[in-house]
Amino acid sequence: MEEKQNKTRHLHMPHAYTLIFILIILVAVLTWILPSGEFQRKMVDTAAGERSVAITGTYDTVNKIDSDGNSLRQGIAQILMAPGKGIQSAIEVISFVLIIGGVFQIMAKTNSLNLGIRRIVKRLGKKEIMIIPILMVLFGLGGSTFGMSDELVPFYLLLMPVILAMGYDSMTTFMIVFMGASIGYAASTINPFNVLIAQGIAGIKGNPQLVFRMVQWLIMMTVTVAFVTLRALKVKKSPECSITYKDDLTKRKEFEADSQENEDFNTRHKLVLAIFVIGMGVVVAGLIKYGWYMNELSMCFVAMGILMGIAGGMKEKEIAEEFVLGVKDIVFAAVLIGFCSGILVIAQDGKIIDTVLNALSNAVAGADNALFVGVMYVVQSVLTFLVPSSSGLAALTTPVMSSLCDLHGVNAEASVTVLQYANQLTNIMSPVAGTTVAGLAICKISFGQWWKTIWKMFIVFTVIALVFCTISASL
Repeated sequence: MEEKQNKTRHLHMPHAYTLIFILIILVAVLTWILPSGEFQRKMVDTAAGERSVAITGTYDTVNKIDSDGNSLRQGIAQILMAPGKGIQSAIEVISFVLIIGGVFQIMAKTNSLNLGIRRIVKRLGKKEIMIIPILMVLFGLGGSTFGMSDELVPFYLLLMPVILAMGYDSMTTFMIVFMGASIGYAASTINPFNVLIAQGIAGIKGNPQLVFRMVQWLIMMTVTVAFVTLRALKVKKSPECSITYKDDLTKRKEFEADSQENEDFNTRHKLVLAIFVIGMGVVVAGLIKYGWYMNELSMCFVAMGILMGIAGGMKEKEIAEEFVLGVKDIVFAAVLIGFCSGILVIAQDGKIIDTVLNALSNAVAGADNALFVGVMYVVQSVLTFLVPSSSGLAALTTPVMSSLCDLHGVNAEASVTVLQYANQLTNIMSPVAGTTVAGLAICKISFGQWWKTIWKMFIVFTVIALVFCTISASL
C-alpha cells in the first residue's frame, strides 16, 4: 500500500520533448484515420508581402496511395524521421533563435542591464513610488523587444529587500518584475521568440502591424502599471491588507540589502546599453522600411553581440565563449521548435493538414471576426498547457492558424496576435510555466496567493487581448 502511495506521489508531467514525440505519434495515427486532401493554392500580394494562400471551396480528398505507389499513411520509419526532418524544415528559424541566445548572453555577461536598473532605484530617492512605473516599463520593453523572461530571476533577489524596505510587500516585488516583463511579452512588438518567429513561419515579412503592436503595448502596460501601482499604495497605507502580510514579517528579516555589490555603473555599461538601444532601433527600421526577414535580423543581432562584447571590455575569446554558453542555454527551445515542426512534417506528408483546416473552416463558416479569433484563442490557450514555450507553440500551430485565417478571409497577422496573447496570458496563470513557477518560488509566494491577487485582472487582460486580436484580423 505504501509503495502504491509513493508511486502516486511521483506522478509528473512528461518532458516537453516526450510530449511533442507523443503528438508526432498521434498525428501519424491520424494519417491512417482521417481522409487525406488538399486545397488549391495561389500566390497573392498582401500587406505582408507575397504569400501562398489556400483557395476557399477548393478542398478535395486524395487517394491514400499516391501516383508513385507510395502510401500517405505514416508509419514507424516516418515517425522516427520526423524530428530530424522537422529540424531541417525549420532551420532558418532555429538558427535565428540560436544566434539570439548567444547575443543576449554576451549582454548579460556585461551586467549592464542589472547595474542600470540599480542606479535608477538609487537615484529616485524620496520619489520611491516612481520606481514601480519606471521599472515596469523597462521590464515591459525587455519583454516586448528581446523576449525578457528567463533573465528575470536575479531581479527578484535584487529588488526584494528594496521594495520591502519601502513599505510595500513581496507581491509588489513579484508583480513589478513578472507582470512588467510578462505583459510586455504578451503585447510584443518585435520579440523574436513569438512575433518574429510566428511571422517567419507564416511567411509574413516586414512586421506590417508593428505600429498597431506599439499601440497595444502602450495600452496594456498602462493598465498593468496602474493596477500594480494602486495596489502598492493601498498596501503601504494598510500593510495588514496584503495577502502576503504575515509571510513578509519573516521575509523582512531574511532579506537584507546587498551591500557586497560594489561594481559601479560606468561608461562601458552605458555604451553596452546604448549599442543595444541603437541596434533595436535599426531592427525596427529594417522591419518597417525594408521588410527584413530572418537573415537580415540575424545580421543585426550578431553585430550587436560583437559590439556589446567589445564595449563591455570582453576579450575575443570571452565573447566567443559567452556566445557559445548562450547558444547552449537556448538549444532546448531551438530543438523544441524542430520537434514541433516534425509534427507538421508528418501531417503534411500524410496530407491531413488541409483536412483539418477544411473542418475548422466549416466550423467557423459565417462567424464574425470576434467569434473566429475567440475560437483560435481558446485553442492556443489549451495548447499552451502542453507547450508553454512561445517559440515552440508558434512552430506547432502557426502553419495551421495562419492558413485558417486565409480561408476565413481575415488578415493572417491575427494568428500571430492570438498566439502572443493566448500563450503568455495563459502562462501567467499556469502552474506548469517555468518562469511563473520560478518567480513565485523565489519570492516565496504560493500559487493560491497569486491567483487570488490576479484573477480579476487576468479577465481584464483577456478581454482587452481579444479586442486587439479582432482588430488585427480586420486590418
